[in-house]
Amino acid sequence: MDKSQFIEYKGIKYYLLDLCDHPPGERDALIEECGRKVQSQREKSVYVVTKVTGVSFNSEFINLLKHLAKNNEPYVIKSAVVGLSGMQKVAMMIISSFSNRTFHEFDSVDKALEFFVADSLGK
Repeated sequence: MDKSQFIEYKGIKYYLLDLCDHPPGERDALIEECGRKVQSQREKSVYVVTKVTGVSFNSEFINLLKHLAKNNEPYVIKSAVVGLSGMQKVAMMIISSFSNRTFHEFDSVDKALEFFVADSLGK
């Protein structure tokens, strides 16, 4: 499975950005690819799940995510982040504040997807 792609789940199209198990250069390329793909969609048409389990956050990486989140904002309905722990949560607060966006935290992709399904049904 690609680490950066659109997928459909129960009729909901979402974008998966899986940043786990990649060296920094590959993660940077995945982030850039996510930006290109999401920003090519209609406004407010994309759900996004970002997996960060075990990913090390440094200032350069946080800056990339801040700008991705801000630039993707017009196109995203809701975003979920999977696998946050410890200092990653602090970094996500910084990213959220910078981009003026809310990121819903889940411990699995399945739970994030069920959240998106419920949201799309207005529950």
